[in-house]
Amino acid sequence: MSSPSRAPEYRLLAELESTFDRLIEQVEVLVETWESGDHAAWAFGQIDADSHWLRQALLDVWYEDGQDGRITRSHIGLVAATPLVLEKVEAVNAAKEAFAALLAGIRRDQPALLPEIKASLPFRHPVLHDHLQGSGLARLHLKQCWRSIPLAEAPVARVRLAWYASGRSIKRLTVRDAEQKLLTLDTDAPHVRLQLRRLAGLPDSEPLAQVQRQAPLMRANLFYREPLADGRTRRAMNVALPLFLPSTNGRLPDHNLPPARPPETRLRARRRDERLEETAFLPSLRVYRYRR
Repeated sequence: MSSPSRAPEYRLLAELESTFDRLIEQVEVLVETWESGDHAAWAFGQIDADSHWLRQALLDVWYEDGQDGRITRSHIGLVAATPLVLEKVEAVNAAKEAFAALLAGIRRDQPALLPEIKASLPFRHPVLHDHLQGSGLARLHLKQCWRSIPLAEAPVARVRLAWYASGRSIKRLTVRDAEQKLLTLDTDAPHVRLQLRRLAGLPDSEPLAQVQRQAPLMRANLFYREPLADGRTRRAMNVALPLFLPSTNGRLPDHNLPPARPPETRLRARRRDERLEETAFLPSLRVYRYRR
């Protein structure tokens, strides 16, 4: 008999399970709809871009052994989508949004449920449970569950794919913030003590920047057949999942073949107005000073 004190948790889990079920079902409907027609596809680094590849890409919701939780795996490809297929893509993305919204509420109000969620949801669907057999895949990767399927909003004349390897995120810190972060490290270590002394020489009002280098990603440059209502003729978008492209005849537009690997060195020139110093001020935290 279940504990009355856990009744709200059970209701949340039941609602999440139902939302997850709808998500998986919508993915299956999308793949089956695409498979039933004469629709072309291309998969980066794959020989065959068939329904098996598409299903695997859209249902890849797992942590691999040793995978960094901040990193998601990519499945890059192009998929021709007739109006009916586009409708199914939108249904999947709506289900993903509902799943993400419910998870955000659980993360905020019942964070202790998250490990149970990651461990139990996969067993609800045989197609997912099969992944667990000897594959080192045992937990849901929630970010890979809710990330949207990329979709072009209008017919495209051509697509140009290119690696983007110089991205970074910058978080503004105060001197006090940086000090607190350093104090969580081994303060007996000489390099940490050196950085604390260096930080102590700054005025409290000086802003700092913590930089996180982002993993290389594939970017698609779309060139529309006709200008959109707002006058745009092109769009750039990051593509971690297969990109669905509107097509009345099931064919793909012209597209290039990007290099197999991202460039090892930065290809784009540094911006002249780059505001951060070149050398990290606090290397252990990847914290930089702003140029003066």
